[in-house]
Amino acid sequence: MTFLLQPRTPPIPMDPNAVRVGIERWQERAAEHDGSEARDAASAVLADPGCRALIEGIVAHSPYLTRETLREQTFVVQLLRNGIDAGIRQVWSDFDAVDPSGSVDAVMKGLRIAKRRAAIAIAVADIAGLWNLTEVTGAISESAERALTVSWRHALLEQIRRGKLPLDPNAEDPIAGSGLVCLAMGKFGARELNYSSDIDLIVLFDDALPIYAEHWELRQAFVNATRTMVKLMEERTADGYVFRTDLRLRPDPNSTPPAVSMTAAETYYESMGQNWERAAMIKARPVASDPDSADSFLRALRPFVWRRHLDFAAIQDVHSIKRQIAVHKKGAVIKAEGQNVKLGRGGIREIEFFAQTQQLIWGGRDARLRARGTEEALAALVQAGRVRGEVANALKLAYRFLRKVEHRIQMVDDKQTQILPDDPAELDRFAAFLGYEDPKGFRGDLAHHLHTVAYHYARLFEEAPALSMPTSEAGSLVFTGSDNDPETVATLAGLGFEDPGAVAETVRDWHRGRTRATRSERARQLLTELTPALLAALGRMPQPDQAFRRFDRFLEALPAGVQLFSLFHANPSLIDVMAEILGMAPSLASQLGREPALFEGVLTHDAMLPLPDADTLTAELERHLAAVDDYEVGLDTARRWTADRRFQVGVQIIQAHLDADHAGETFSDIADATIRSLLPLVETEFAERHGRLPDADTPAIAVLALGKYGGRELTHGSDLDLVFIYDTPLDCESDGAKPLMTSAYTIRLGQRLISALSAKTAEGALYEIDMRLRPTGNKGPVATSLEAFEKYHAEDAWTWERMALTRARTVAGPAALRDRIEKHVRSVLTEKRDPETLLADIASMRARTAKEHRSTSPWEVKHWRGGLLDLEFIAQYLQLREAHRHPEILDGNTAEAFRKLGAAGLLASEEAEFLANATRIWRNLQGLLRLTVGRNFDPEAAPEALKRRLARTGRAIDFPALERNIERAGETVRAAFARHIGEPVETE
Repeated sequence: MTFLLQPRTPPIPMDPNAVRVGIERWQERAAEHDGSEARDAASAVLADPGCRALIEGIVAHSPYLTRETLREQTFVVQLLRNGIDAGIRQVWSDFDAVDPSGSVDAVMKGLRIAKRRAAIAIAVADIAGLWNLTEVTGAISESAERALTVSWRHALLEQIRRGKLPLDPNAEDPIAGSGLVCLAMGKFGARELNYSSDIDLIVLFDDALPIYAEHWELRQAFVNATRTMVKLMEERTADGYVFRTDLRLRPDPNSTPPAVSMTAAETYYESMGQNWERAAMIKARPVASDPDSADSFLRALRPFVWRRHLDFAAIQDVHSIKRQIAVHKKGAVIKAEGQNVKLGRGGIREIEFFAQTQQLIWGGRDARLRARGTEEALAALVQAGRVRGEVANALKLAYRFLRKVEHRIQMVDDKQTQILPDDPAELDRFAAFLGYEDPKGFRGDLAHHLHTVAYHYARLFEEAPALSMPTSEAGSLVFTGSDNDPETVATLAGLGFEDPGAVAETVRDWHRGRTRATRSERARQLLTELTPALLAALGRMPQPDQAFRRFDRFLEALPAGVQLFSLFHANPSLIDVMAEILGMAPSLASQLGREPALFEGVLTHDAMLPLPDADTLTAELERHLAAVDDYEVGLDTARRWTADRRFQVGVQIIQAHLDADHAGETFSDIADATIRSLLPLVETEFAERHGRLPDADTPAIAVLALGKYGGRELTHGSDLDLVFIYDTPLDCESDGAKPLMTSAYTIRLGQRLISALSAKTAEGALYEIDMRLRPTGNKGPVATSLEAFEKYHAEDAWTWERMALTRARTVAGPAALRDRIEKHVRSVLTEKRDPETLLADIASMRARTAKEHRSTSPWEVKHWRGGLLDLEFIAQYLQLREAHRHPEILDGNTAEAFRKLGAAGLLASEEAEFLANATRIWRNLQGLLRLTVGRNFDPEAAPEALKRRLARTGRAIDFPALERNIERAGETVRAAFARHIGEPVETE
């Protein structure tokens, strides 16, 4: 018996046992045939040396092909007898024989049998060395196109018969005139499908066809037809599957149905299309499509893909896409074991991108470059003078070699993979599958081609600026297409992200223009360039995923992104500033998410310069307010100014340009300026209705600050403890249209000021106001007369209220009234007190607070025994006890109070210095923790970056040293508390 098909380069079987078992299975399958002729023909295959070598090579290396050739033994025998050309003609006849008007089951079965035989014939032609790469990929693509045509015809007929499409059910071809446009994308479009490839499709329908003018269910009909097509192509049955289909290259796949109208698609590409989509459209080819509609769509799309004028911003974006896709030179090593011949360095993707990027740049002006195929594109680039002939030839040889390797990898188990075996012995076996007698020869050829591609690919973009991502963080970052790239996910995980898949999906959404900030093409171009540096910066934050989500919320709040992205592009250091805000300071990040314009404050002022004093800040805000003549606009102006300045201080803390202790003074100065500027504005507006009190100073109330605010120790999120005091006779009445008596006037004026400071508007709220330290607490009026204030503190005040007065400071109001208040406060504080009663009261109060706020963690800086509250109690106790003899020791700032106590000889100088330093360190740690993690800090789970920052803030060499220092300092503070006040009685 003669066999026309004779292999030129059969595989080399390295496993005798696999060969023996495979041949036995071939013989067993031959014995199962009914007729003697079929049995004899199958046996004769093994008697032919060439055919036997081919069968032995298949059974030794490919479980998938072994299974399929046994299943289709009769077809394989005919293929070997009649030759590959006759065999492939038979396969095309099998596809043509499938009746699209038949049942779903019949169509599915027919397509799967035809595809199975096509896969066998193509594999045999490739393995035997009978076909070149173009013939192999062309045949795979042809089988996909034929199967797709049958599937679409069936799907459309189904919709026509159900009355969902107003088309002729008896038409010879239901596709013609239907408006269906099915674009083959990627390798399918270029007729370069690999052996186990998915087929990438974009399904469109022509909604402008006159026949559909009154058809309201058009979209649903095509969506249903698309789902039927997908089922026919990829659903697995007992006969296998045809081709896996991927529809995710369509416009905005997460938001659009499987089939998109041509009108919607054209609008998308015109307004939001990205450069990676331009690159993808180079290979777009209509298959199984209505020719008129397909031609109309591709003509409309041509200006999007092929731009007539060189767009240098687009060229920069192309460079950026390349730098996202490329694996950094030091981030990947070329080797044989485990090499990804598609995505790895020097792989197929780099050859394709080498051609595609230059096609995008120059193809608008030179139509010769508009080729779909990779080899065609390389040849066209040579013809156009864009690539040297020897470079194109080297890349073409590498492309053919790597595609052959890719196909052989996939023939083993019919898996969509491009990764060579990790195990050296397995790799040796794979080399034998390719026909190498010596595996060293394969390794040498592979290395040669990979290095050749990597060299020319790198030279293509050698003039492009390098990615900002440090070498230590290098890796692949691909955000094109519609699916997560595995190497990108791995890179993101390496950067520190716990959910890298979600990060990749969000970045793709940015590039799809899902937010207002990225809807313009220029914004997306800039973002493409910035993404690697941005992700690297966010990845260095203590909680990268949270920082990333905050940046996403920040983008969502932006009205446009070009200005910000351009700013980052021109000042890359600002990326780190932004990342640290988002990653280290949740409170600032939350503000930024609500008010993205706050970041402008970093630019309006030199963000890292110290802020001026309260008087200068007040004058600055007053100038802003003087420029507006509307009360509400004035309030919003004040809110913006205050938020900007507070944000600036927060940035300085995060950037370590300002410690939290000194920031307390600056935060307090900002609050002073805000209240001083708003109080007259509020009273002027109030007076329009109620007039002013007779003979009263202006403003009518003074503002007394207490607590942290009074001591100039504010943190970023501190409340303001305030008391409002007036000194106008109670029997006075204002002179406005709606007059008020003094008490009602000042109370309502105070309420207006509170509202101006704390009401939430579009510009946000400034401060939370706490009035509980006023005489009689929450039960008392918002504003208190000076006489009542003096009487209360002279006769009725509790010891804890006198302690609060040690931090009292007037911040706004008439100068004379402020002076009288301060003199009274000083007289109260310098009264001689019974030491034993004072000591007992203070010890009791500390015990109660310890019971109410139990804390065993030193990171609860305020309430931990040995922490900030103990220090404040010591300072306030000593001031109340000794101020009658040493009034110079009075100071609302705890650290300064200790310094003055030491200077007066009331504390040993060493102890005074230690307690002052401890106070500053606790405040620094508290301020940083409030900005970063709030009140919940777990050192076991805390990221190393935050621990390092805390150590630096606490003046320790590292975090373990900080923990030791804190514990020792806490012990010393507790000892000082016991020495001065006594051991606390912490009752249950």
